[in-house]
Amino acid sequence: MILAAGFGTRMRPSTDHTPKPLLDVAGRPLIAYPLLLLRSAGITEVLINLHHLGAQIRAALGDGSAYGVRITYSEEDPILDTGGAIKNAESFLREDTFAILNADTIVDLDLPAMLAFHRARGGISTMMLRDDPEVARYGAIEVDTDDRVRRFLGVPTEVAMPLTPLMYGGVWIFEPRVFEYMERGVYSIAKRTAIDLLRAGEVLYGYRYDGYWRVIDTPDGLETGRRDLTSVHLRFLNAP
Repeated sequence: MILAAGFGTRMRPSTDHTPKPLLDVAGRPLIAYPLLLLRSAGITEVLINLHHLGAQIRAALGDGSAYGVRITYSEEDPILDTGGAIKNAESFLREDTFAILNADTIVDLDLPAMLAFHRARGGISTMMLRDDPEVARYGAIEVDTDDRVRRFLGVPTEVAMPLTPLMYGGVWIFEPRVFEYMERGVYSIAKRTAIDLLRAGEVLYGYRYDGYWRVIDTPDGLETGRRDLTSVHLRFLNAP
């Protein structure tokens, strides 16, 4: 699933008439990068949630065949935030392990390796984490020496072991039983569901990644991404 319903508020005025996922980055719409990353991993069934200027995204991507995938769309009115969006897509996602990607993030991740890590560890969830100086901006996900998530956005407050603060990087893998902890509504998967999972004793892991990563959520970020991709080689773009 690719999360693409947001308003792109920090990108205004560029997103007043064009949805952020369709902004051009090095000759491709921004959302093409997570689509092609999924395809490179052999994931060809993709759901995209829509709200702000969603008709434009649907018209641009169509059925997904131009990207080697098959796209299903999930319309939201009102917009549901990340947790509500994922719960709303339960009928599409509940049959197997699934991945959630942000439409505004370009990352040269080895997604099959992350999936293998997730399956080997056996937790309910694995999130891609980065050691990044901006961790305070996005919120710390703290892991132990085995990369198990022990504190999420400050919860719980007391943990009796040394922890490493890392930053969420925009790719998250879940087992379908996560839906047992989710309800319909408008809420954040990070601020509510992940914390509920920890409190229930569920096991979550972090998958550390130190390769190319760029989130396009500000005008400066957009220009930086455009400059980067004149020289950065993204391996997944050359996948058959």
